[in-house]
Amino acid sequence: MDALFRNPRTLPALLVAACLGALGTALASQYWGGLYPCVLCIYQRYAYGAAMALAALAFLLAAAPAGRRLALIGSGLAFTAGIAIAVFHVGVEQKWWQGTAQCHAPQLPENATVEQLREILLNQPFAPCDRIPWELFGVSMAGYNVLAYALLAALTFWAAFRPTQGR
Repeated sequence: MDALFRNPRTLPALLVAACLGALGTALASQYWGGLYPCVLCIYQRYAYGAAMALAALAFLLAAAPAGRRLALIGSGLAFTAGIAIAVFHVGVEQKWWQGTAQCHAPQLPENATVEQLREILLNQPFAPCDRIPWELFGVSMAGYNVLAYALLAALTFWAAFRPTQGR
């Protein structure tokens, strides 16, 4: 496996591709699959975006080992933040704890007419964080994100801290 990663751009390129795949899957499930994301799903997308940007920076800094290592560490930290968000989301789904304030239905004005309430509700998409819209083998999308983030974080930190062998 080490021979595969001798080129300092290989792993950052794979990390960017993995993040693009995760974000692409999320967007496809939203726009083609009709699974509107909750706020915690959106936060998980931010972690993938940050990790991808830092992995792209590591790709560009391939000739500067210290800069590449720093960018990979940053990418690994973004993946680690993604783990925390995804674990929190799984806990909300399993009702182990409460979600954030944005996880609950929007507050409606008290004096609103029925037509105003209807307009507010129809024009404000909302997905509660504690409902599981899709699962496979009993694992939700947030659960799969925990696994994906953990794998990507481990791989990223491995690449950042492995001996450079003369590079």
